[in-house]
Amino acid sequence: MLASIDLNMLSALEALLEHRNVTHAARHLGLSQPSISRALTRLRGIFNDDLLVRGSRGMIPTPHAERLAQLLPAVLDSIRGMVNRRFAQGEWRSTVRMAMPDHQALVLLPPLLPLLRERPPNLGIVTNSILAGALRRLEQGEIDLAVGQIGTAPQGYFRRRLYIDRFACLLRNDHPALSQEWTIDTFAALRHATIASDTKDGFGRVNDELAKLGLQDRDPVLVSNVLTAALAIMVTDLVLVVPRRVATKIAALLPLAIVDPPMDLTPYEVALIWHERCHRDPDHRWLRHEIAAAATGRSRQQARGQSNDASPRQ
Repeated sequence: MLASIDLNMLSALEALLEHRNVTHAARHLGLSQPSISRALTRLRGIFNDDLLVRGSRGMIPTPHAERLAQLLPAVLDSIRGMVNRRFAQGEWRSTVRMAMPDHQALVLLPPLLPLLRERPPNLGIVTNSILAGALRRLEQGEIDLAVGQIGTAPQGYFRRRLYIDRFACLLRNDHPALSQEWTIDTFAALRHATIASDTKDGFGRVNDELAKLGLQDRDPVLVSNVLTAALAIMVTDLVLVVPRRVATKIAALLPLAIVDPPMDLTPYEVALIWHERCHRDPDHRWLRHEIAAAATGRSRQQARGQSNDASPRQ
């Protein structure tokens, strides 16, 4: 029965029940009067009911038509929403899961959460610091977005650069090295705090570059996350190499000094990546723009004004 129903018939029924006049219904829909008359005949057959009958002041609905008139607006609005993809972002009721290292959460969440609170009050955020298997998890819907050191997006994925940062060294404010000339030798003599990672998040690359210079610490202090490392260097002579944005956030909370590395290190690029199954989703697109705005510190309008939301498979 359902397969035989033309959805256009429901629009015709809606107009007929609203106007109770074939001519007026036809004008409302931009159709001819004969076509609406034929539609009414078909509708009577579909519902096995007269629907509209002649009265002294025009056409009047049958009891069944009155019941249909109560149901039709919600049904048609739902269908129009499905077809037109109009879902109010303010009504988004879901949980977004993002994979990002804890140091990136430290940078992104403080500016991001106030932006999200303004628009979708029912949107939940869950972050996961594990980036291992992120592409598979994106594809299977286990996570919605990933943030981190992601170079080339493979086929089926999209990548957007959030920002480029440089590395900085964190030491306690009264560290003896700060009273000396800050050279490669001074740096090489220090013991390093290192962030344990199950995947390449940029810190691994720093260690690789230091090894090429013959500066790799053979006995580092390996800790679970960046805040634990910061607390450790606050009470020791350790040094921690992190992106400058992270260093700035931490130094604002703890008595730590920020010093540039005494050698050139490859800039630290942070990217946002997602699977193509979410690429055209309006809510997902909106969230990506909010994340970009939070990462760059620009207004939403500036972030949305960028012509390219992402670089596919770049």
